[in-house]
Amino acid sequence: MTSKPEQLNWSASLRIAHPSPSASKGLQGDKILLPQSALEQLLARAPSTSTSSTSHTFTAFDPFNPYAVSDARRERAQYRETSQQLPHPLMFHLVNQKNGNSVYAGIREFSANEDEVALSPYLIHALGIQHEDIQQEPTFEDEVVDLTDDEPTKTEGLRITVKARQLPKGTYVRLRPLEAGYNPDDWKSLLERQLRANFTTLTKDSILSVHGVKGEEFRFLVDKVLPEGSGICVVDTDLEVDIEPLNEEQARETLRQIAAQSQRAPGTDAGTSIGHTIDIWKQVDGQVLDGDYADYDLPSWDKSRPVAIELTIHGDHEVDLFVSPKSNHQRALPRDTEHVFGDFSSPKDGLKRIVIQPTNAELEGAEALLVSVHGFCLPDKDAVGSVTAKYTLRAKAVDAKGSVTAPIDLGSSAPKSTTEEQCRNCHQMVPKQTIVLHQNFCLRNNIVCPQCKNVFQKKSAEWEAHWHCPVHPEAYGSSMLSRSKHDYVQHTAHTCTACGPSSPFTFPSLPELARHATTNCPHKLILCQFCHLEVPQEGDPLDPSSEAETVLSGLTAHERADGGRTTDCHLCGSIVRLRDMAAHVAHHELDKARKPKPELCRDELCGRTLHGIGPRGQVNGGTQMGQGPGNSLGLCSLCFAPLYVNMHDPEGKALRRRIERRYLAQLTAGCGKKWCQNEWCKTGRANRGLEALGTSVSTALPLVKPLLEAITDHSQRMHFCVDEASQRRKKTAEMLAAEGVWDLEWCTAAMEAEGGNLSKARGWLADWAPTKVPK
Repeated sequence: MTSKPEQLNWSASLRIAHPSPSASKGLQGDKILLPQSALEQLLARAPSTSTSSTSHTFTAFDPFNPYAVSDARRERAQYRETSQQLPHPLMFHLVNQKNGNSVYAGIREFSANEDEVALSPYLIHALGIQHEDIQQEPTFEDEVVDLTDDEPTKTEGLRITVKARQLPKGTYVRLRPLEAGYNPDDWKSLLERQLRANFTTLTKDSILSVHGVKGEEFRFLVDKVLPEGSGICVVDTDLEVDIEPLNEEQARETLRQIAAQSQRAPGTDAGTSIGHTIDIWKQVDGQVLDGDYADYDLPSWDKSRPVAIELTIHGDHEVDLFVSPKSNHQRALPRDTEHVFGDFSSPKDGLKRIVIQPTNAELEGAEALLVSVHGFCLPDKDAVGSVTAKYTLRAKAVDAKGSVTAPIDLGSSAPKSTTEEQCRNCHQMVPKQTIVLHQNFCLRNNIVCPQCKNVFQKKSAEWEAHWHCPVHPEAYGSSMLSRSKHDYVQHTAHTCTACGPSSPFTFPSLPELARHATTNCPHKLILCQFCHLEVPQEGDPLDPSSEAETVLSGLTAHERADGGRTTDCHLCGSIVRLRDMAAHVAHHELDKARKPKPELCRDELCGRTLHGIGPRGQVNGGTQMGQGPGNSLGLCSLCFAPLYVNMHDPEGKALRRRIERRYLAQLTAGCGKKWCQNEWCKTGRANRGLEALGTSVSTALPLVKPLLEAITDHSQRMHFCVDEASQRRKKTAEMLAAEGVWDLEWCTAAMEAEGGNLSKARGWLADWAPTKVPK
């Protein structure tokens, strides 16, 4: 059995604050704002908890001083550790003193003005408060005081009683829809989200409203709660929710409407077509219900030519066409309130066409074109989804005007027939022998619109409904629906639902609202280049400096904040901000272009550089660390090691004899290594299938003498046997250089730095080596 929650003995009579955005701070659900003094009074009335002081330590206590002992006992008797703790969550009972209506509420903040309480729209409706009951916000004229009036009158708004009242944790609630046709799939998740985010309590017999994603509103009656009473708490509890119809008639109507909706579900014969990927080679046939969208995407097209999106409407329906490029800074599907390119017109021939030029800035970085077909309906229309409009969608590449391949219009240059004459009324070409009869009949029955030059029958319904917009001369139509649509789109104020109902975010037409939603709206979705998530771009659209920074840097407010994080540069190890990494890497690219080529070892088969490579791509890294070649022959330290002797040889005669002996040993005896490919080695020539050059010293010595004469000429290669890894790196470096991207010197350095790993060597080349300059 649940215990009763501890109650606070506090109540106050407060005036209702004006429900303006500044006063109510966008209150939702059952939330209220109370003044700061209410918090102080609640803390004073909160139950106090006492803690025994026997554990208190007195640092100045002396047990051998009788006066200190008595003082300590007196202090311990007087000392109490007390604290006031308010119950969680705080709940209140609101009573309208005028009509007696009552409702339970939760607290959001203690930030209201003194002697005022701010209420959410739900609470205002539940208490039955009218607009005239609320004190209006004072204006400048209201603050002017008439000093001649001895007793100035002061109007005060309605007061309500606010009493602290803790409710038991709810375990069950039964809701009854006030209207038929609610599909549980529509409101179940919305109800859970709204209760969790905006409600602390539920009051029996109150009306609960849940707003859907398409702007629809679901209204429920709170019919029963458990534990039984006038209300329950819905925070930190497992709440079972049942939805039951008000009566059997409503249940039957709900089932009928759900069945009808399932028949009109997307993809069914009577529903909106399911969008998919399209191409420029074939057209797509589909249908859309009024109020619905059919979404398509065009992933590839010829980006060097203009692309045209054509929509052919079959029948007299109002269908709109919207296109948005999908890029990092444009992620949302095209909608009437959010699109880059749109066509709201009502063409007489039913053809709509949006042509996007390849030089359009909106196509920069676009990975696809998102295309949406929208069945238009007025917002106050009751039977939404009852009209099906069929259409044909086609995307194709077109030729720019003035190009060689552009089609030539021969209509204006076609010769006129000498047997025909133009009617003065309808401007049609008529045979001369019947022109008099035609003109007499045409003048009696037809009339020409002086603005659009379209011909109508004088008493037809089309002529009666024909209209032209005085503000937009290109806009006209011949039906009441087209006129109502034009007035709604172009001459009705529309507010950005994400930015709020304030005047800076109310726009005179839908195209201007769509321009705001796709440019500087803080809630526009982007793909952040740093966190790689689809997030709102954020920022203040009313701050010119923020907009200027976005234009100059190319980064949105979210990217500027997220790009403030630091990371290590993978090239130099420096700590760099993410948003500055591109410029930092560009400096590395400039440094690469100025780097000199590394010198290679003079040995023909050696796959090493002369001075070694540093850990971060430094040329001559080995020499800088004291591990250079240490010789004047142009050989790396490993190739020179067998020739090194610790002796004084200023003229190099002893070195020359050692080189001669090594050449003779290679030609006469060989190195004995099965991987050797040295042409100046007996083993290497045998491995390559070549004939031996010299089998004795006498035959090999004449061959070696030219090599000894070229020792000082560094342009001539030397021919010593090397280890297998070095020989393999040399061949791999030559294959890399044959690709024509990097020079052989850089390919050799990459293979040396990465230990012969080809994939890592390519990464090293991309990081540290300049590419070849095309000649």
